[in-house]
Amino acid sequence: MAEITAALVKDLREKTGAGMMDCKKALSETGGDIEQAVDWLRKKGLAAAAKKSGRVAAEGLVGVASAPLKAAMVEVNAETDFVARNETFQAFVEAAAHAALTVGEDVEALKAAPYPDSGRTIGEELTHLVATIGENMTIRRARVLSVKSGVVATYVHNALRPGLGKIGVLVAVEAPDGEEAVLTLGRQVGMHVAATRPEALDVDAVDPAALEREKAVLTEQARASGKPDAIIGKMVEGRIRKYYEEVVLLEQVWVHDGESRVRAVAKKAGVTLTGFARFQLGEGIDRQSGDFAAEVAAAAGVKPGAETSDESGATL
Repeated sequence: MAEITAALVKDLREKTGAGMMDCKKALSETGGDIEQAVDWLRKKGLAAAAKKSGRVAAEGLVGVASAPLKAAMVEVNAETDFVARNETFQAFVEAAAHAALTVGEDVEALKAAPYPDSGRTIGEELTHLVATIGENMTIRRARVLSVKSGVVATYVHNALRPGLGKIGVLVAVEAPDGEEAVLTLGRQVGMHVAATRPEALDVDAVDPAALEREKAVLTEQARASGKPDAIIGKMVEGRIRKYYEEVVLLEQVWVHDGESRVRAVAKKAGVTLTGFARFQLGEGIDRQSGDFAAEVAAAAGVKPGAETSDESGATL
């Protein structure tokens, strides 16, 4: 029997895409013969994951988890919305979110964390899920916020079940304590963030590059009016204030009353908003759009443009 070395396990993982523990077991079961181990994994359905890794995964779930003075959020993607209703997949997203509370935001570190009651890491469990469910899946990102005093509130829009949905928000609220009123306000801010998509907490946090692009556009628009440079400068200044009201959380109009500014709401409550995060499932992913009819025709071996007919002779 060949010695089952780390290099041998690594080689098998690269060949099959299966998890480390599955590769070790396969090698043990086959006496260290790597080709037989590949077949063993294929028979178990564990080598299929590698073949699926190139497919676009833009569906799935966003999951949130809370602990005292801290909360975490993860996005785990799959290929179809159907997987989001799979209870095993839901349990995986919940476990990943809770692990992020301890591990932090680094996805590779999160994958290396142990998966509860399985003997696998989170990354290996994900590979196992890919092989079992039959779709490509990825842990796309994670975010963790904390406060010294107060709460980090969580909000999930249209939750599929508690803590799981397609839009998730974390809101860090510094306050003298974490009483229920503070948590309620944090959740209300979370609803606001889900609806308004702010890009920055305050004016100082606005991306300088984005601000310069906005100024350039507004300046050109103002020049088109034919006004003098002195007037143009004032026009741009006024429009930048409006820009801040659109993209800066503290400058936005509070959606719950349509009048107050978020900054004023926080001040009245005696709290300080120190951070937020918003994940929307699949945002920014280049989704592949295909011609369904063409896909069906290709699967049936029909050349593009060719006519087919059913058994009655009617053209399809």
